[in-house]
Amino acid sequence: MEHAISKSVLLAIVLAPLFGAIIAGLFRRQVGRAGAHWVTILGVAVSCALSVHVLWQLVGQGASPFNENVYTWFQVGGIEAHVGFMVDKLSAMMMVVVTFVSLLVHIYTIGYMAEDDGYQRFFSYISLFTFSMLMLVMSNNFLQLFFGWEAVGLVSYLLIGFWFKRPTAVFANLKAFLVNRVGDFGFLLGIAGVLLMFGSLDYGSVFANAPTIAGVKIAIFAGHEWSVATVICICLFIGAMGKSAQVPLHVWLPDSMEGPTPISALIHAATMVTAGIFMVARMSPLFELSETALTFVLFIGATTAFWTGLIGIVQNDIKRVVAYSTLSQLGYMTVALGVSAYSAGVYHLMTHAFFKALLFLGAGSVIIGMHHEQDMRRMGGLKKYMPITYWTMLIGTLALIGTPFFSGFYSKDTIIEAAAEHAHEANSWVATYAYWAVLLGAFVTAFYSFRLLYLTFHGKERFHDPVPDHYVAPEADSSEHESQLSEQHGHDAHDAHGHDNGHGHDDHHHAHTPHESPWVVTVPLILLAIPSVLIGFFTVGTMLFGTDVMGHHKQLPFFLGSIDVGAARDTVAKVGAEVWHGPIAYAMHGFKAPAFWLTLGGFVLATIMYWWKPELPAKARRIFAWPVRVLENKYGFDALWIGGFAGGGLGLGKVSRAIDSHLIDGVAVNGSARVVDLVARLTRRMQSGYLYHYAFAMIIGLIALLAALIRYWR
Repeated sequence: MEHAISKSVLLAIVLAPLFGAIIAGLFRRQVGRAGAHWVTILGVAVSCALSVHVLWQLVGQGASPFNENVYTWFQVGGIEAHVGFMVDKLSAMMMVVVTFVSLLVHIYTIGYMAEDDGYQRFFSYISLFTFSMLMLVMSNNFLQLFFGWEAVGLVSYLLIGFWFKRPTAVFANLKAFLVNRVGDFGFLLGIAGVLLMFGSLDYGSVFANAPTIAGVKIAIFAGHEWSVATVICICLFIGAMGKSAQVPLHVWLPDSMEGPTPISALIHAATMVTAGIFMVARMSPLFELSETALTFVLFIGATTAFWTGLIGIVQNDIKRVVAYSTLSQLGYMTVALGVSAYSAGVYHLMTHAFFKALLFLGAGSVIIGMHHEQDMRRMGGLKKYMPITYWTMLIGTLALIGTPFFSGFYSKDTIIEAAAEHAHEANSWVATYAYWAVLLGAFVTAFYSFRLLYLTFHGKERFHDPVPDHYVAPEADSSEHESQLSEQHGHDAHDAHGHDNGHGHDDHHHAHTPHESPWVVTVPLILLAIPSVLIGFFTVGTMLFGTDVMGHHKQLPFFLGSIDVGAARDTVAKVGAEVWHGPIAYAMHGFKAPAFWLTLGGFVLATIMYWWKPELPAKARRIFAWPVRVLENKYGFDALWIGGFAGGGLGLGKVSRAIDSHLIDGVAVNGSARVVDLVARLTRRMQSGYLYHYAFAMIIGLIALLAALIRYWR
């Protein structure tokens, strides 16, 4: 008997977090702090439980995917806009990931934001964030997708700038908002192209008719024809570049660390940055029509995966190291999309959500234990003070670097294998570049990950060392530098904004011994550590290779009907045919793969430099001064955006204002007004109201007229 998915259940999944956000936000005084966190946690918990139930219906009970409209938004001519849900295995998996990670972040927030004045407001925002992401992943049409797309952008703006009294936070949220508007402009053009070509915004209609645009050309510029599918897909992917922080639209993501740590975990693990990856996977029937678009996706993803990971090597703020790790891992997911390994991309999205949330929340636990300190050079030796945080972060690190048998290995190694398969078949420089980028990225990831662990938890205890006067970190970026300067002048170093506010370089911070975080912080770490270890082993066969847990009994592909990829381009199937013989054999094969040995090399180098020979980093910095400076400057992208695009836009605005105020207002508008005023003043003087003035004017006029007539007749 088939178990149908209930429409009311889907409505409850979406509306429960929204209800919690409304209560906590609009009635915060009435419900108080405890009421705000309980109502939002209950709402997300209900959503999570129902999402698990829906996934079980699809996977365990053979329910058919749900695709129905629940409300007609508007109808203009033949175009209809609906609120509707498409819930298949892809969206159900995303629903579970979003709600589960969000639930743990909500619980964690009770401890992390305990002293913050904006407690209720923060819970309202993160619950609203969950609602927005659910609307995005459950939508069955492009317009609702765009609603969720913009909603997560808006809430991220509110959360990144949550501590709005800090100039760096205001700068960071504006930066995120404006950079995403660039991407969203391309995304909107892509949606417009879909409407133009298909006359519908409904997924089912568009995907069913997608083959009809194969080979169709459009002349954007006279004499230059482009494939319609290529134009639409590249425009859609530009939107994904903004949301999922791909080069060059990646510059907002590291600065999002200005928000409280719980929102950093939510943005980087389960919500905003995963939206672009999910969208491209959902649009696979369109992307499969354009080899050019997929090559573009592949190049951008490879560039992001390797080159942004290198920046993480020189970061000293514990949260920024994890942030650049997110950029790199998003690049891996994008590479998977570019080689048509969509299932591997979204599978890495799922596993990454658990261990990346774990690493961010672990970093937040360190910040709590260190009394708001974030600079890893002011830490060291924390393992004995914070054992739960240490061991859970170690598990997250092992998953991140792709250690065999950990969840990150099964997703990340599949992407590398798929990239190798594509490079072998495509025989193009982009494919080869992408393979080497993700392969060498394994070395980089291992190096900066263990650098973080050694600087934070091992070695000498540096938190008791005196702080030099006017301390400014030599590797700090501009926003860190600004925060430190504000602290040196006594601004908001310990204000009511609580955790993360500045870097804490004053003697007060170091008068306390580090301590383990409270249970509301450590329990979510433990609950995230479990799937970081186990979920890959138990799901990789089913979700990627169409087998049971142990690799036997061939099944239908998990994402069949959700992801559309031609057999000739199905790199995941080819990887499975070559190396998949169950999760144990796959992990054993991983020990012989080049990625493992490069990962081991990164671990060994980090161990030598930051544990055995801690004097080496200073020497290496002097030897490699120029490359280090390039990495510290982030390849100049910030300068390009701020001084180039933003500065150019500001200059254009100044020129426009000058033209408007001097030429248009000064000459056209104000000049015309002055002429009218002059004529009016002259006319007003002539209209005195005295009879003899008018008689005199008539006599003068008569004389002038007679003079003209006499002159004419002569």
